[in-house]
Amino acid sequence: MEIQLSDHFDYRKLLRFTLPSIAMVTFISTYTIIDGWFVSNFVGKVPFAALNLIYPCLIILGALGYMGGTGGAAIVAKTLGEGQKKLANEYFSLIVYASLVLGVVASTLVWLAIPSIARFMGAQGEMYTNCLIYGRILAFSAPMVIMQNVFQSLFVAAERPKLGLASTIVAGCANILLDALFILGFGWGLAGAAWATAISQILGGVFPLIYFSRPNGSLLRLGKAQLSWSVLVQTCYNGSSEMMSGISGSVMVTLYNYQLMRLAGENGVAAYGVIGYVIFLFGAVFFGYTVGSAPLISYNFGAKNIPELQNLFRKSTILMSGTGLTLFLFVATCAQWIAQLFVGYDAELWRMATHALRVYSLLFILSGFDIFASSLFTALNNGLVSAVISFLRTLVFQSGSIIILPLILGIEGIWYSVVVAESIAFITTMIFLVRYRKVYQYY
Repeated sequence: MEIQLSDHFDYRKLLRFTLPSIAMVTFISTYTIIDGWFVSNFVGKVPFAALNLIYPCLIILGALGYMGGTGGAAIVAKTLGEGQKKLANEYFSLIVYASLVLGVVASTLVWLAIPSIARFMGAQGEMYTNCLIYGRILAFSAPMVIMQNVFQSLFVAAERPKLGLASTIVAGCANILLDALFILGFGWGLAGAAWATAISQILGGVFPLIYFSRPNGSLLRLGKAQLSWSVLVQTCYNGSSEMMSGISGSVMVTLYNYQLMRLAGENGVAAYGVIGYVIFLFGAVFFGYTVGSAPLISYNFGAKNIPELQNLFRKSTILMSGTGLTLFLFVATCAQWIAQLFVGYDAELWRMATHALRVYSLLFILSGFDIFASSLFTALNNGLVSAVISFLRTLVFQSGSIIILPLILGIEGIWYSVVVAESIAFITTMIFLVRYRKVYQYY
């Protein structure tokens, strides 16, 4: 029997409902990680550094999808909770159509901007050429990246998280097979990695469009939609924290790479690439949980079911805290083997990456709770508070740390900056949760 948004959730049912979303986001996060592994081990260190240098500008494209998905799902799920299924389908259709148009426009702009971005980051010669190759191919598939990210949340709102997971698994497996074929079989190098990811992203974006455009057994189906600027503005408002996270993440990775190029050269950028993959992969566990749980919170908020809202909040904070501690212990223990997987061919680079991973592992203790708290306010249709938490956490605190700490500690300041920033963000998040507890009654 399918789990419904209106059910009461114990730990077992909550995990059953959110695990497909966790796996879905995790699979999507593996696209670039798979590219990085193949490129680092079979193409070379410079193309690997170029991939990690240019990727931040592509994060913004994915963030547009998360904004539309999480912000739109909050509206759709809340409307379903209010018992207005027809209106929910109209909102759903409008959000999907608008996201597709936005994807085409954003893709074009990023494609044109890639050369300037690469030069700004200091790429020259072979690295500059590689940045153009990888960045422009992935910009081509950006509309489907946005679609895939939009549907991550909307699959959950439609009570079909497992179907979303299935489509993502197919796309992820296609990426692995195509990476092997294009790089090892055809010898296409970095371009092969880019095309493998682009094709898999197109598969992941097209399938949901086909599924929801036809009769299906879910709560939602694409159909006619009237243009409503208020709904689109509310979608962007609700999802502004996810957009802010993407923009801030892009800016922060760029800033980290700039500092590392200055202090450690290509080795520093490559080492940070390994760290980025670990954060991207394990951070996807937290983001996936928020994708799966947010529609539940929105539905019960719309239905004014305060006891269930409190139940979801309590269980979610416990799950996020426990998962964060587990990931910290795992990464701290296995840092040397994780680094070996990507850069074991270079002893100096391996040592740098291993040390940095052990420091960065402290991040996971608090980050899961901070990510869930930001998502909570999105689900409650309060995009402003969610965006403020995300903005302070990912941009203000991290940028301040990455600028100031290296002046005091050198390259060690780069590795410790994110831990300091996350600790300050945790205190800030707690202040917001206490401030709004009487407004939303989540505890």
